[in-house]
Amino acid sequence: MEINEFLDNPETEDEETIESVELDVQKAVVESLAADKAMQDEQIESLKSENAKLRMEIESLKEALETKDKALETANACIAKNSESPLSNKVTLLDRNIELPDAFEGETYDHVLEVIREARDAAEADGRQRRAQILESVLVVNEPNGNLSKRRTSLEKLFSDNQNILSGPVINELDNLGIQYKNGETYLLPAEILKKSF
Repeated sequence: MEINEFLDNPETEDEETIESVELDVQKAVVESLAADKAMQDEQIESLKSENAKLRMEIESLKEALETKDKALETANACIAKNSESPLSNKVTLLDRNIELPDAFEGETYDHVLEVIREARDAAEADGRQRRAQILESVLVVNEPNGNLSKRRTSLEKLFSDNQNILSGPVINELDNLGIQYKNGETYLLPAEILKKSF
């Protein structure tokens, strides 16, 4: 067969076209598979990251639950000890009006303990020994959670850092904390804000 005959042969051209199309199809399939794999790898990494984050949140919740369980056990032990005693003085947990909820966790509890501490100090100073002993016995088995003290200290630092001036940033922070800094139209002094809030 001469070269001209080979070039003019339509079967050879068809075979080359088919091979070229097959190669193009194979390339397209490979590229599509590679893109799918890359997307799946991205999704897997995202799911792994979410999974790790959820595990951390669950661990944090477990720790918080364990802390609450321990506090509940302590309270239950105290109640049980008090109620089982033949000389039970019938001390129970205090309730408060639900219309005045805590502004933050443990607010009422810490305030009550502070009032008891102040009353104990006043009783000691006044020579009221029995009252001081009873109040001391309450304080010994009831530790404050510390949130009240932390918030008070944080607010004192905010005022101190700003030279006790109610500037824009200070007012913004007070707004964020939900703390009142005005009485009607009159701005309160930092000491008044502390006394009024804590």
